[in-house]
Amino acid sequence: MSDADGDPARYPVPAQQHRVEQVIDRSRFICTVARVQSSEEAQAFIKTMNADFPDATHNCWAYVVGAPGSTDRVGMSDDGEPHGTAGRPMLTVLLHSGVGEVAAVVTRYYGGTKLGTGGLVKAYGGAVQEALMGMPRGERVDSVELSVRVGYGAIGALQQLFPEFDAELLEQRFDVDAEFCLRVPRIRLSAMEHAIQNATRGAAVFTRTD
Repeated sequence: MSDADGDPARYPVPAQQHRVEQVIDRSRFICTVARVQSSEEAQAFIKTMNADFPDATHNCWAYVVGAPGSTDRVGMSDDGEPHGTAGRPMLTVLLHSGVGEVAAVVTRYYGGTKLGTGGLVKAYGGAVQEALMGMPRGERVDSVELSVRVGYGAIGALQQLFPEFDAELLEQRFDVDAEFCLRVPRIRLSAMEHAIQNATRGAAVFTRTD
């Protein structure tokens, strides 16, 4: 389930990068979470965290690219910790968080006390849980880019429809005709196209980009 209404086209995502720190038996665990929309973005984020904490004992990570709970594109790494004690519990927390398009890096500075397998699992999973609890959240809406070309006389009627269908204006160009590049929620696309055709008496020309 991707949100309270069960709409798979809308689900929570990180609104911005967020970081928390915990100290457990003198080891510092610093968890940074961020939004990632591709495996390449996830790897770039991980690379940045490695550069930010080059002297860390470990930079363990996990990510979920896609809707909450989706396992189609996931990744994880223990980064030298005992197998299964860091990346796996981090990924498990992400998959059950109800948040999509999210990556987490937990940076550890070893404090001299071994935590054991169970302690590590709890520490790494707990660090991610703590970060997600305080993380600002936004909403991902499945959308389509729509180019609409109309005559100058229809501009006013067209623009009045933007807020009604939650259309975001990306760009506008004025030449022989006026062209508006919009981002429209996919679920509202057909209705908006129909409304535009009514408002422009069938004169609008559409180009979609999924």
